Formats: sequence, C-alpha cells, structure tokens
Amino acid sequence: MSSASPKAPAARLRGLLPDWLNDPKVWRTEILAGLVVALALIPEAISFSIIAGVDPAVGLFASFTMAVVISIVGGRRAMISAATGAVALVIAPLNREHGFGYLVAAVILAGVIQVALGALGVAKLMRFVPRSVMVGFVNALAILIFMTQVPEMHDVPWAVYPLIIGGLALMVFFPKVTTVVPAPLISIVILTVITVAAAIAVPTVGDKGALPSSLPVPGLPDVPFTLDTLTTIAPYAFAMALVGLMESLMTAKLVDEITDTHSSKTRESIGQGIANIVTGFFGGMGGCAMIGQTMINVKVSGARTRLSTFLAGAFLMVLCIVFGPVVSDIPMAALVAVMVMVCFATFDWHSIAPRTLKRMPAGEITVMVITVICVVATSNLAIGVIVGSVTAMVIFARRVAQVAEVSAVTDPDGAGVVYSVTGELFFASSNDLVGRFDYAGDPDKIVIDLSAAHVWDASSVAALDAIETKYKQRGKTVKIIGLNDLSADLHNKLTGELTNH
Repeated sequence: MSSASPKAPAARLRGLLPDWLNDPKVWRTEILAGLVVALALIPEAISFSIIAGVDPAVGLFASFTMAVVISIVGGRRAMISAATGAVALVIAPLNREHGFGYLVAAVILAGVIQVALGALGVAKLMRFVPRSVMVGFVNALAILIFMTQVPEMHDVPWAVYPLIIGGLALMVFFPKVTTVVPAPLISIVILTVITVAAAIAVPTVGDKGALPSSLPVPGLPDVPFTLDTLTTIAPYAFAMALVGLMESLMTAKLVDEITDTHSSKTRESIGQGIANIVTGFFGGMGGCAMIGQTMINVKVSGARTRLSTFLAGAFLMVLCIVFGPVVSDIPMAALVAVMVMVCFATFDWHSIAPRTLKRMPAGEITVMVITVICVVATSNLAIGVIVGSVTAMVIFARRVAQVAEVSAVTDPDGAGVVYSVTGELFFASSNDLVGRFDYAGDPDKIVIDLSAAHVWDASSVAALDAIETKYKQRGKTVKIIGLNDLSADLHNKLTGELTNH
C-alpha cells in the first residue's frame, strides 16, 4: 500500500495531461519541427516587411507574437500563423501614405473586427466552399510558393544551383535513412556548414536585413485617437481582417484533411483576432495563417500539437537575438530548397492526372482552374476562393435548374389536366416555369401537383402566382396540391403579395 502511494499522484497528473506530453518521440518531433519552421520564417518575415515598407524587425516581431499567441488561443493545432504577404499587401499603402503608427492601429482594429466576426459565426461560411475550390486553392498556393522562390534563383552565383539540388536530394533521400530528425533541418545544417567551411560566396539570410537584438516592447500606436484616424484605418483594417480570416480558415480546413482531425473554426477566427491585437500592441505588422510554413510543420516535419507552433515563435526570437550571427550565415539556397519541396508536397498532383480529369465533371474542372488563375493572377488567395466559390454556385444553380421538369396528363373526359412538377424550384428554375403551361389550350380545370417538388424562395411563389393569374384571365381555375410543410408555409405566407392581379 505504502509503496504504491508515491506513484499515485504522478499517475493522476499524467492522466490530466494530453497523451503527447508523455511521449518522448512526440516531443522530439514537435521541437525539431518548431526549429525548422523558425528557420524558414526568418527570410519570409523579412521579405514581407519589405513589401509592407517597414523595418525587418517589425515582420519578425509579428511572426513571434502571432505564433506564440495563436498556439494558445487558436482552434487548429500545429498550424503556423505569422506575418504574411497577403496582409503586407493590404496594409502597405496605409503605411506609405500615413506612416507606421497608422499601420499598427489598423492591425489592432483588424484584430477587433476578427474577434467580432468570429463571435458572429463567420467561420460557418466555410461549409459553402466546395471541394473543387479547395483543390484549386491548394494548387494555386503551391504555384505561388514556388513563384516567391524564383527571384532567389535568378541572377545569383552559379554555386546556388548545386546547393539547391543538393538540398532537395537530402530531403528526398535522408528520410530513407532515418526520420528521427526532420530532413529539412538536416539539409539546412549541412548546406550552411558547406558554404561557411568552403567560404562559398552565395546570398545568405543576413543579406535580407538586420536581425533584431532584443525582444519587442508593448506600447500604444503613435496616432491621434480621433474619429478621423478611425475612418482612415477602418477600410484597411476591414480588408486585412477578411483576408486574414479567409486564409486562416482555408488553411485550417486543409490541415484538418491532412491530419484527419477536426478543429474549431470559430475559436480559430477569434484566436486570429486576439493574436493580431497582441501583435499590434507589440508593434508588429499583423498576420494570419501561413500555408507554406504550416505545410513544413505538418506535412514535412510531422508535427501535430500546439507545442510546435509555440516553439516556432519562441525559437524565432532565440535564433534572431542569441544566434543572430550564425543564422545570418544560412545560405538562402537551403531555404529555397525547403520551400520547393513544400511546393511539391502541397500540390495535389492527383487532381491533374489524365485519369482524374477524364472522370471529373467539366464544371468541377472549370471551378478549379478559375480558382487557380485568380489566385496566381492577383497573388491573393482570398480573391481566388471568393471567385471560385461564386463560380461553383452559379454552375450548381444552372445544373439544379435543369432538373426541374413539368409533365401534363389530361383527364379522359377532357374536363381537366394535371401538371406534375418535379425538382427544386428556386430563382434559377422558376424563371422558366411560367412558360411550361398551355394557358390557351388547357381545359377549364387545372391541377398543379408539387408532391415531387420543393419551393425554396419568393421567386418560385411569384412564378406560381403568375401561372394562376394567366389561367384566371382566361376564366380557368387552378388548384395547387402536394406542397410539403416547408413549401406550404412559404407559399401561404407570400402568395398574392408578390404579383399584381
């Protein structure tokens, strides 16, 4: 009894903790994944800072605070949030025209808007994004990631190319030897050692900009707290909030599919807002989920918990502040190789296989292609998703509208006719409904049987009213039967209110 009692508290404590905290293998995977992501974040954050027109430290601080905060309050485990190109493009004009203080104020306001939208349930709109748009989103994303690496391979010393090829070879073949250490980390370390030891002159992380030497300090944005300031930053903040939520929710949905797990999109929406508010008060440029780094974390490194996300932000600051000189020596070729591998891992190659394209409906392929084109042309994932979703809805509406059919059966004595309507009646299908009846040639009694149909909107009720009106003008009676409960409720509520008799 006494020998077992000391172990009881420890056993109870283990029972309260998540399973992964008791697994050393998971710890190792999460820690190394966080380190790889942190290394990949540095040049990305600096590049996005340049796009936004701010000091490199601003993007690095934003990546640090976004990753750390979202690891605690976010709804999708293992997803990486940091400074992003989409957000940088939205707020760059504000910084250019009004200054850095207004940019920071817009980031904070965008966070507040995201919290409000999350609380209102905006995440539920994700169920209206069809699979073809998701596939287009993923493929366009892979293309964009590759395109961002092209400048790093243009007009550079010849040594960059064998380094990239060597890095890719390491990431392909090293996992066949062992998966204990992520292949991207091995590739970065080996290529850095080679370039430093051999004194090979190639572009490095340090060439992108100076790394910060201290932690960010919280403070209020340097702007006048007036209505004029609010009206100035509001449009940019609202655009940033929408773009950030769109990319974050799409990324969360993608990670759900890759890991076969569920996440809370509402919590993620609110979490993104909280992370941006915190980031703004620490002088960061704001951000959202990063699909490229998330793919490194989840798909390449195998991370599955919040620990990797937290450590990605923590390691980022440690690498910048403590190991700044070492990190500055990392060749950009090593990080380019990692991102190129991410492109290949992200792209849905099955979606463009000839066998798949032969079986896929033309409408689905069209939606996927339009999504890809819009994203690549605008470099804005949100625009591509919106245009793709609208296109999918139009195609679906046309397809469903063609399903509605009308057939007529005349009584043997010729005294009446029964029209049987089948399918879904809504604005697209009901517009053609009025022309499917023989108003002049039909007998005096008409029955419209809607047992196999469903009335969805006011347009359908208006069409039925118009049919009744046309028959009454000819002295004929119309009886509508077979309405289900929902259709009957809508019809009874609106009939006679939508057309002139």
